[in-house]
Amino acid sequence: MTADFTEWLRQSDVFGHLEPDALAALHAQLVWFSLPGGRPLFKRGEPGNAMYLLVSGALGTFDGPTELTRLVSAGESVGEVGLISGEVRQGTVRALRDSELLRLDRAAFEQLVSDFPHAMLGAARVAIARLQQRLRGDEDPGAPRTFAMLPVDPGVPARTLAMQLAMALEPYGSCLVIDGEHGTGKGSDWFAEREAQAQFVIYLDTQGDRLWRQRCLRQADVLLLPALAAQTARPWPEVTPLHPSHAGHRPRHLILLHPGRQPSLGSAHRWRAQFSGELQHHHVGHQADIERLARRVSGNGRGLVLAGGGARGLAHLGALKAFAEAGMSFDAVGGTSIGAIIGAGVAAGWDVDTMTETFRRAFVEGRPLSDWTLPLVALTRGRRAALTLRQAFGALDIEDLNLPFFCITTCLSGDGMVAQRHGPLWLWLRASSAIPGVLPPVLHHGRVYIDGALMDNLPTDVMAADGMAHVTAVDIRAEISLLTNAEEYATPPWWRLLSRRGGIQRPGLVSTLVRAAMVNSEESSERRRERADLLVTPPLEHIGMLDWKDWQRAVEAGYEATVKQLER
Repeated sequence: MTADFTEWLRQSDVFGHLEPDALAALHAQLVWFSLPGGRPLFKRGEPGNAMYLLVSGALGTFDGPTELTRLVSAGESVGEVGLISGEVRQGTVRALRDSELLRLDRAAFEQLVSDFPHAMLGAARVAIARLQQRLRGDEDPGAPRTFAMLPVDPGVPARTLAMQLAMALEPYGSCLVIDGEHGTGKGSDWFAEREAQAQFVIYLDTQGDRLWRQRCLRQADVLLLPALAAQTARPWPEVTPLHPSHAGHRPRHLILLHPGRQPSLGSAHRWRAQFSGELQHHHVGHQADIERLARRVSGNGRGLVLAGGGARGLAHLGALKAFAEAGMSFDAVGGTSIGAIIGAGVAAGWDVDTMTETFRRAFVEGRPLSDWTLPLVALTRGRRAALTLRQAFGALDIEDLNLPFFCITTCLSGDGMVAQRHGPLWLWLRASSAIPGVLPPVLHHGRVYIDGALMDNLPTDVMAADGMAHVTAVDIRAEISLLTNAEEYATPPWWRLLSRRGGIQRPGLVSTLVRAAMVNSEESSERRRERADLLVTPPLEHIGMLDWKDWQRAVEAGYEATVKQLER
């Protein structure tokens, strides 16, 4: 190996503790090589006969064809577990972009340990940490550092967007923007040096030069794909399944630029139709959107999760008021049942006063559960509830919302819990709140959907899986146990029920159905509460699940509980 990596090795977690003579012996055994982006370093099931140190570039550890479990950045190692334990590779590792590595074979490692026994310490420490992460199932994919901004055509103001994004990234680390004028013709060492100088690097194409775009692709951890939302949708050649860039399975972010603050209806659906596979999209119309984009792509996103709970869920409005007064904002929203409905208002960009008035009219005055019917399917027809949601949200699709949004539904056709992220907003909100027996299920494309509270009433796990660094959750945790002073195994005659003599307390039909819909998710909800970085649980025992007339008390309870929690 002709290059001198001694100083670099002193900074590594694996071998930085070695004395100069041991470092010199190690340096003589290392083999330098380059690995083009998209190429595998090793595959699952292969023998673990070497470990690797990443000098520059990025590697991804994959569990299966596409699931990225760990992002390996420059300065980190990979393969040390197999080298020490002798077990076969447990995952596949690929170069996410052009990378330079140092290889240490098993025989060379064993000789090093024989001559310098303490050389085992660093590798063993890293290997044990990797094994513990694997056993806990909490391997962190890591935060991306390099981005390729590839506009769909030269007419997109990509340079302006890149500069604004670079400024928005500065709170999380320094950022460089490298375009074709500065980067064309440079070697991998030049790019490695620039990436070592800054926390983030944006590789920018403004002219559509094919060779430079390929270089941007090879250097990037993440693809940023800006387009003018109002233009006719068309595909990017770089994201087609047959293109070499597809092999890395890197995160892709579609950035839709709008002239105003509100996204144009249907634009996200049109542009997303040009892609296959996983894709995140972002509506950008003003500075706050760029700041949100910076947090999302750099792994610093903040998510809001709102739980279901009937009329008690109006406490979310009070919590949102307290969050707004504290200057808190969120980059994504998710929820279940009434939490999904109110969360959709947040994602749509409504202020607290607008939401309060809209949902007061919808649930207090509108009485969406008042269209009682012969209970062949449910106690209500569901038409009034659907009309209420359509009046509130109109023709919005989930993709049209300002913020990324999901709502939880339960599919009785075999899918179980489903996080709905696309399609008519009112329809999936109606499904997410379809209490079994009270509201009829939503029947859609051959499947049956009901209330998401049966499976996941506080979906902090879904929000965390979306890569949010910080999750705020408001849980409707009031005691909803049904109590009685009766000793019965059969329902008395109707005339005795109506007389209510003797002070007998029996659970009503609606109360029983509502309680039954939530009991199954309570045990798992405790684990999901623990996943929240900030958890608010308003005291709501004094408000019934369907007591919409007590909406003001619910709002006040949510506000007071949130203020107290933020003060702590």
